[in-house]
Amino acid sequence: MADINLTQDEADKLMAMEKRAADDKEWLFPSPGERIAIPLTSLDKRENFMLDVTRAQIKLTKATYQNRARAAIILLRLDLDGPPHTNPDGAEVTCPHLHIYREGFGDKWAIPAPADRYADTLDLFSTFEAFMQHCNITERPRIQKGLFS
Repeated sequence: MADINLTQDEADKLMAMEKRAADDKEWLFPSPGERIAIPLTSLDKRENFMLDVTRAQIKLTKATYQNRARAAIILLRLDLDGPPHTNPDGAEVTCPHLHIYREGFGDKWAIPAPADRYADTLDLFSTFEAFMQHCNITERPRIQKGLFS
């Protein structure tokens, strides 16, 4: 069972840690209704991460990108063209929004996706590339753009 009670300092260090693809596999960016989970590792191979991409089947512009640590801890999650999110304080955040790990709350808090980082969220592939940069994935997995990317 993964330790899901990280301190904020531990989570911040995991988010800032340089990450790389765990292998040389070539991935196909998911088509609508599909998902992939790409294994990542820290440069020293002491920490393992997962990069998840999930696409909605009906609404082609709806997607979720997330970076997990220690199997189950969501460090960052970007939700695109989905429903609004309600934070624990009752504030509602429309899509696109970004969940960032917060000690004691996990991924329960979201903020509006920073427009300077995610300029065109309707372009799912370029937004995914920006998300990988946000996650500090410096040696990126090989990902082929699909027909509906």
